Amino acid sequence: MIIVQVIAFALGAALAGRALLSAVRTFVLPRASGDGVARRVFKSTRWVFLRFAGPGKPYATRDRLMAYFGPISLIVLPTVWLVMVFLGYALMFWAVGVPTIEEALLTSGSSLLTLGFHRAVLPGADFLMFTEAAIGLGLVALLISYLPAIYGGFSRRELLVSLLEVRADSPPSPLILITRFDRLRGLEHLHETWERWEQWFAELEESHTSLTVLVDYRSQQPDLSWVNAAGAMMDAAAIVRSSVAIPMDAQADLMIRAGYLALRRIARVFGITYDPSPRADSPTSISRAMYDEAIDVLAAAGVPIVADRDQAWQDFNGWRVNYDEVLRGMERLTVAPTGWWELPMRSAWATDEPSSEVAARHGAVAAHPVGSTVTAGRAPAASTPPASSPESAP
Repeated sequence: MIIVQVIAFALGAALAGRALLSAVRTFVLPRASGDGVARRVFKSTRWVFLRFAGPGKPYATRDRLMAYFGPISLIVLPTVWLVMVFLGYALMFWAVGVPTIEEALLTSGSSLLTLGFHRAVLPGADFLMFTEAAIGLGLVALLISYLPAIYGGFSRRELLVSLLEVRADSPPSPLILITRFDRLRGLEHLHETWERWEQWFAELEESHTSLTVLVDYRSQQPDLSWVNAAGAMMDAAAIVRSSVAIPMDAQADLMIRAGYLALRRIARVFGITYDPSPRADSPTSISRAMYDEAIDVLAAAGVPIVADRDQAWQDFNGWRVNYDEVLRGMERLTVAPTGWWELPMRSAWATDEPSSEVAARHGAVAAHPVGSTVTAGRAPAASTPPASSPESAP
């Protein structure tokens, strides 16, 4: 009997200690830890939500339901920790001499919730009751104290996402971003945008790997998404660097690199697989036909395009291959809106020019490629373009 009690006490201490370790890894440790308890809780909660917000549902329904996923998961996780502590201490109370499991559960619950209606008068029981009460209060206080950090990180992320709507419409389109800058300020002013988004990607990596619940906090507007914004900005820089005939701006290179490194490290936390060293000619989800259509829109809007379209496509693919897999993986994980590649392509003239005739002369709207499908809220299937180029990323 003594051996059984010793084993029960050890198991109870391990269970309570595991809950504490999970809390420290999730909220206190300033780096990605990949805690198993938190991962299982979020995975199970995601499974439940996807039963009601599966791919067959309209995107508006999926977005409305998934908006609750992050906050509810954040409530479920501390609840799981408290249950682990409750059961662990119940085992320890039984091991030190509480006669029945029922009494051990009552003593543990009374101590954890600091109710004090049930006390075990046994050697060592007072110490267990005090420590359990301290742990219960500490876990709740830890969650409350980190809520400002979580919502502060969310607000910082969403600031540029919302501002991007002003520059690139919603969902954000690199074509609109480039043509709007070309029309209103000049493409040389994109340098400041690349700088701001490089910093945004650095902050994104820091906050979304240490506080992973932020990944599932959705934007205030249904058609906005931090994942779509990240992809649009990297695509904009890749298009400018590969296909627009303006002097090279190394800041665009740095922004793309900051972007795909951030997405890769976030993807690693969630177990999304990717090729860390892709070939420059590896196929991506963007076909040559889609690329040509986008460049045709830019050319019709008066944006200077490089003469060698084949080389430009190879250079673009050399950039896109670095983030295509992780971007598509994050789109599926977060149930992001349809990306700009899957929507009719247009330039900023469509919204900025009051005269429809003038807008049409500048390629305001382009027909979507024949045979492609546009499904709201779904990541597109991968295509296999015949790409071949040296890696252009630094």
